[in-house]
Amino acid sequence: MPVDTEGGRYHVQWDDSAPMTPLGQLVFFAQFLHAGGRWEDFCREAPFDFTSPNAPSNEDVLGSMLLSILCGHTRYAHVNALRFDTVTPPMLGMRKVVSEDSARRNLKKLDQIGARRWQGKHLRATWERLLRHPWMLDIDTTVKTVFGSQEGAQVGYNPYKPGRPSHAYHTYWIARLRLCLDVEVRPGNQSSACHGMPGLWELIDSLPAESRPHAIRGDCNYGSEGAMAECEARGIPYLFKLRQTPKVKTLINALEHVGGWIDCGQGFEGIEGELQLNGWSRKRRVIVARRRIKPEEGETEKNTLPLLSRCGELPMEVISYEYIVLASTLPYKAPALVALYRERGDAENPFDELKNQWGWAGFTTQDLNRCQITARLIAQIYNWWSLYARLVDRERHREAVTTRPELLGGVARQTRHAGQTRISVNLSHAKGNKIKTQLAEASAFLQGLLASAEQLSNAQRWERILIRIFEKFMPQKLLDTGTPIPATG
Repeated sequence: MPVDTEGGRYHVQWDDSAPMTPLGQLVFFAQFLHAGGRWEDFCREAPFDFTSPNAPSNEDVLGSMLLSILCGHTRYAHVNALRFDTVTPPMLGMRKVVSEDSARRNLKKLDQIGARRWQGKHLRATWERLLRHPWMLDIDTTVKTVFGSQEGAQVGYNPYKPGRPSHAYHTYWIARLRLCLDVEVRPGNQSSACHGMPGLWELIDSLPAESRPHAIRGDCNYGSEGAMAECEARGIPYLFKLRQTPKVKTLINALEHVGGWIDCGQGFEGIEGELQLNGWSRKRRVIVARRRIKPEEGETEKNTLPLLSRCGELPMEVISYEYIVLASTLPYKAPALVALYRERGDAENPFDELKNQWGWAGFTTQDLNRCQITARLIAQIYNWWSLYARLVDRERHREAVTTRPELLGGVARQTRHAGQTRISVNLSHAKGNKIKTQLAEASAFLQGLLASAEQLSNAQRWERILIRIFEKFMPQKLLDTGTPIPATG
């Protein structure tokens, strides 16, 4: 058909004969999952229990969700945007991309206990090998606003939209690595720490002693007798922030008069003390940190007091501080503890990433069980993709907003000749040459692992992939598995 534009006349025709996909580089991510056996085991053990000969396979349902989540979708309806693609599904062992109704309907067939056991097992298989060296566990809660009459849509703590029903996501992280250990979805009025701690203790108690966290870190939502007593009973150190209740403020005033503040970096000063609040079983060590509040521009006059003298009125500046109060059993001095707690701010970044780039803010259904299943599925795919992106670029963690265009996008055409399937990728990214080099190196490593380590189990191959990713950061003695790692070719 002729189409006239500012650039002249174009003749347009539809070409349905040449299979093409906008996800041209997915083939490398599929190789990553296959080399570690992650996708094969995950789909095989999914407790769908299909009986109809016309039912989709486990790979079809889970693969459709994986492709949708990888593309940054936030609604089940967005799955339909991928149904035209006939190139990428076979890379994941799929026959087709299922419809949005099929994805929702089949996820509903998963019972809560079976799905929890299955997803928990594979989340654990992703990160368990990394817990052999000292690590810190971050706990926090985020709010997902919902619009409708969904199960668990209750009015609770919602700082962004007060009074709006929501769900509460209690989440556990491996600090610094930004890997999600697990997530518990609760009604919106169950955002307090007591509703997420049972899942945390179940997770920790299931770990062997040598893999348990070096410490647990949390904000003032977790600075309570219940959380601290459970940590002390298990012999796990903790670092929790305390709410500034009247008794805590009394301690701050007392320490201000004592003096002896020491520099803790980043403008903070710290001092140690002891405190026993009402309801606490015993006194505990606390660290009070303060940082001077700089007056806003133009507020100098408001922050001064007149000092009368024979020379007239002289301004005297009023110094104001912001305070944080930490309770801890870690055997470190105040500067180290204040620095450790400041690092906890990094835990907010994965929340932002999962909610705004990975779909935690969407994929809502009427029942809470499917919301829980989808939340864990997104966390699983997020972990896989984060590790894959680090295998390609081992220098730092990067968010999906940058890694998707670099490592997933690219128009590809599929051709078949002489029994071979060929994918021709047109990578139009500005850093195309660097990306090609990095992908070629990562792919050579994975292909060498598949070719030279056929005798290894899926778990053993996955262990070697993790070693490759974190070899710059983990102690060498913990990396020695006795089996040589294939060369990068």
